[in-house]
Amino acid sequence: MKGSHRLSRFALTVACCGVMMTGADSSLRAQQLAASFFTLLDTNNDGTVTRDEMRAAFDTWYGQWDAAKSNALTPEQVFMGVATAFPAPPPGEAPPQNQTPQPQDVTAMMAALPDAAPAKPRQPRKVLVLGRAAGFVHSSIPLAARTIEEIGKKTGAWSTTITYNAADVNDANLKQYDAIFLASTTGAFLDDPNDAAATAARRKALLDFVRGGKGLAGIHAASDSYHRNSQATGRGGGAINFQVIPVVMQMLTGDANHDGHLSREEFTGLAEAWFDKMDTGKAGRISRADFPQRFAAVPAPPAPAATSGRGTGQAPATNLGPDAEVGTWPEFNTLIGGFFKFHWNDGQTITVKIDDPANPVNAPFKGQEYVIVDETYTFSRNTYSRENLHVLTSIDYAKMSAEDKAKEQNPRADGDYALSWIRREGKGRVFYEAHGHNEKIYANKLLLQHITAGMQYVLGDLAADDSPSVRATR
Repeated sequence: MKGSHRLSRFALTVACCGVMMTGADSSLRAQQLAASFFTLLDTNNDGTVTRDEMRAAFDTWYGQWDAAKSNALTPEQVFMGVATAFPAPPPGEAPPQNQTPQPQDVTAMMAALPDAAPAKPRQPRKVLVLGRAAGFVHSSIPLAARTIEEIGKKTGAWSTTITYNAADVNDANLKQYDAIFLASTTGAFLDDPNDAAATAARRKALLDFVRGGKGLAGIHAASDSYHRNSQATGRGGGAINFQVIPVVMQMLTGDANHDGHLSREEFTGLAEAWFDKMDTGKAGRISRADFPQRFAAVPAPPAPAATSGRGTGQAPATNLGPDAEVGTWPEFNTLIGGFFKFHWNDGQTITVKIDDPANPVNAPFKGQEYVIVDETYTFSRNTYSRENLHVLTSIDYAKMSAEDKAKEQNPRADGDYALSWIRREGKGRVFYEAHGHNEKIYANKLLLQHITAGMQYVLGDLAADDSPSVRATR
């Protein structure tokens, strides 16, 4: 991918997240962002920023963000660096979510729906789809939710209620449902940061629901929830500070040679150019009071490209290091089966291996490997284990090129990368499928059949071997 395309693709992340704001809200956020930026630059706390301070801050950031000393920062590295450097967003604040799938995606999905469910429901079933994301917001969430609804309608296997309100996960409401489907939920998706009692009640309601004999299914970013990087200062668990994206996009304008990366010279050159632009009176310093207005004069980034390629916007392909991830809700981490550590970017070709060909949830594959192109997750070594899961499909790691493997700087020594699984939790059942980032996945007939079978497993209508793939030796 050429540099300009790479930057445009990163810009699409902004469009997909819906974080571009207008009106009074935009003005307020811009002022808050500028105020935070000023505080980071004013290292001696004297109420002004000098050229030397700005240049030193940019140079320090480059050294921190370019951990590999490549002298070529990617847009993703800049994003994660800025998101870590700036203060976390206010508690509970997350990017707005679109709740309506694109018509063309719905049309493609409808054409791929399975004709029938693999099992006859034992009784009328109801599914609650939760689409709330408290971190990165995938553009495919409303399509994932609609897909579950349409599969249920066409096959008669269940009826569906779709919600984006975490408060709907409560004991009284859940009594009417047989399963919950998590549509790429991220971060602390159930929590109310301003109400500890409500948070505790929702968490307990979810655990009691499953352990009492009901079902839980999740797709893609349902596993990018309730975790953080112990070596980073950010909130983790997908709770990225998306408010910094305007600063990131401005920084990316420093890519003078359009190679898709920022060299140290290009990056620190921004400090010089920005200070020249902002120091209108040539006083050699910029006051706290003047900084927001002056910062507004910094060259604005180009507008994101039109929607051709919508669905490829994504969270940064971040290598989170040598398993520094820790869970923030261990019971959920065990329940869902693991949490996100790294992903190969959408566009990566993966060969999917069928680990248990005889399992009815895998029946659509007829024992045959298949190839998929999507954003593909790997999971922290400290949480994902075959002793906890019955693995259905996984990456055929032996068929990946050395170059593709090397994109993950801290890979698993055993090369074991599961993609879908089932497991028991008390009297209940869990199904998870790692793919589902891009809208095109919901037009994949095999995947929809696999998801249908997984849903019928968690609903209790499709019996399947869910014993751990590897018997515990401890």
